[in-house]
Amino acid sequence: MDATTEKFVASRSSTVDSTAAMRGCGLANLTWVGVDKEELRQRLLMPEYLRLVMRDCIKRKDASAIPDHLLLPGGGVADMAPHAPMVVFINPKSGGRHGPVLKERLQQLMSDEQVFDLTEVKPHEFVRYGLACLEKVAAEGDECAKECRARLRIMVAGGDGTVGWVLGCLGELNKDETSHIPPVGVIPLGTGNDLSRSFGWGGSFPFAWRSAVKRTLHRASMGPVARLDSWKILVSMPSGEVVDPPYSLKASEENELDQGLEAGVDAPPVAKTYEGVFYNYLSIGMDAQVAYGFHHLRNTKPYLAQGPISNKLIYSGFSCTQGWFCTPCVSDPGLRGLRNILKIHIKKVNCSQWEEIAVPQNVRSVVALNLQSYGSGSHPWGNLKPDYLEKRGFVEAHSDDGLIEIFAFKHGWHASFVMTELISAKHIAQAAAVRFELRGGDWKDAFLQMDGEPWKQPMNPEYSTFVEIKKVPFQSLMINGA
Repeated sequence: MDATTEKFVASRSSTVDSTAAMRGCGLANLTWVGVDKEELRQRLLMPEYLRLVMRDCIKRKDASAIPDHLLLPGGGVADMAPHAPMVVFINPKSGGRHGPVLKERLQQLMSDEQVFDLTEVKPHEFVRYGLACLEKVAAEGDECAKECRARLRIMVAGGDGTVGWVLGCLGELNKDETSHIPPVGVIPLGTGNDLSRSFGWGGSFPFAWRSAVKRTLHRASMGPVARLDSWKILVSMPSGEVVDPPYSLKASEENELDQGLEAGVDAPPVAKTYEGVFYNYLSIGMDAQVAYGFHHLRNTKPYLAQGPISNKLIYSGFSCTQGWFCTPCVSDPGLRGLRNILKIHIKKVNCSQWEEIAVPQNVRSVVALNLQSYGSGSHPWGNLKPDYLEKRGFVEAHSDDGLIEIFAFKHGWHASFVMTELISAKHIAQAAAVRFELRGGDWKDAFLQMDGEPWKQPMNPEYSTFVEIKKVPFQSLMINGA
């Protein structure tokens, strides 16, 4: 085992090098182990009549619009179901716009109906119409449909934001406690790919090897299932403020802030509320501001974002130009420490009381992290020694332990040393619930980021904006590719 592999095992994340990429995409031992195309197709391909029925229901946006002429007389039998029926979602905007190339390759290996372009079919449409249609056919006595629904697995080709989007839509199935939740694997096309790294799918996808796709699908059909905590975020802001949130954050009719912690006179008399779910992290501050600038550029000038390497170069440029490494504090109050605008309250595990945690001085980014991989495979929380854990009242961090780790970066140089794992981040707390309170003053805007999706949050000088994080009662299921 080489040094890179040892580091991966120790930190449960992978670094962006060729070895990790090959491991993540199933290329390890590729010389000795091959995957037969036809055998793989038999393992994944759903019977044609079911594929066509699901396609029509999604197209019509009606789970009950099942054409009788597509169904088999008497229904299908269980033996017709493949070993691991699979569908794949592709985000064509991720990975330097390689989505169309990968889509064509996947359709060759599976079928057109089992590969979904996210610009054409949204995950919630697949859940509400495609899966619901399959369940309806199964309920009418079709044993093949029943087995396909029970064995279904999903792969997501995209970045962390795309994976979170799909997981969030699958979470709707938990409302019906009898529904089977399909586990999810990842084809990493994003820039950071920390969800992918955390579950053994690597940090990048090597398009130079067409056989990598076969190998990845083969492993996805056999990989064990792991669990992942998910966290609900509620943003309550003064009514009248205009915000353009990411697609994973939706407007909500009710303000469900925990009543156990009084907002007091800082609460706006009328609030506008957004809610969503994240799986990796939520951050506030300069790192989110840099990400916001990068995403704006990628959307307005997509020809500049042609792959992970160019993306990271552009990202580094934004870090330098927006004050992450050099801070002209006297000229711009928006570049000062977060302590000026931020309060943090937490609930510890098995505790019903909120307590305020001091925001360290001179920190410019605060992160609430669920995974052990952040910022393209780094481990900012660190591998803490037992004595330190006991002293701080912490426990060893895992992605399914019901706790979230809160830490901070002072500036770009501090973040750089943390990301290269020379030092750990500034530890703040480990909590079962968190409330951030933001108050404007001299600040006109704050920047937040959730699983790689940033937004600009308007600040009000008179009233606070509250960001509350609580664990979702159910866990998501992930296919382990390691």
